[in-house]
Amino acid sequence: MTGKEKAVSLFKEGYNCSQSVFAAYADRYGIDREMALRLSASFGGGMGRMREVCGAVSGMLMVAGLETGATEGKDVKGKKANYDMVQKMAGIYREANGSIVCKELLGLVPMASHQGNKPLKAAETSNISFHDTQPEARTEEYYKKRPCIRLIQMACDIIEQELYGKDGEV
Repeated sequence: MTGKEKAVSLFKEGYNCSQSVFAAYADRYGIDREMALRLSASFGGGMGRMREVCGAVSGMLMVAGLETGATEGKDVKGKKANYDMVQKMAGIYREANGSIVCKELLGLVPMASHQGNKPLKAAETSNISFHDTQPEARTEEYYKKRPCIRLIQMACDIIEQELYGKDGEV
């Protein structure tokens, strides 16, 4: 199973976007599934359902940290290399979707840049709250109204392309 397939499978099991992306790749770095799920749990729903940075983006950038993150406090070159990679990956995602912000991607507020993904119609998001911490039931209707699977897949494509040098579908 590819990283992208693992991530979609995890999401369909009920894990959030961040958990789905991060846990799909964590084993490559010696992190077991339970630890990966715990480490990334708080980033779903745009940081604890606050609808800020998209969970798929957070998971993607956590993987970037595992691959390129500096491990010495004084490693200025290493920090810069990681930050360069983070900005590149986030830029690719933003260019394709118009934003890296959950509430914009879900169409809850207008996008700062109206390029890329079209926001959902108000009727499609009327039951999505910014700060309601109660996760929604994962039903067919839930999956139909959310762009999350597509966004998770894109985050995985960016990981594959930028970190592992494989052709992605970005």
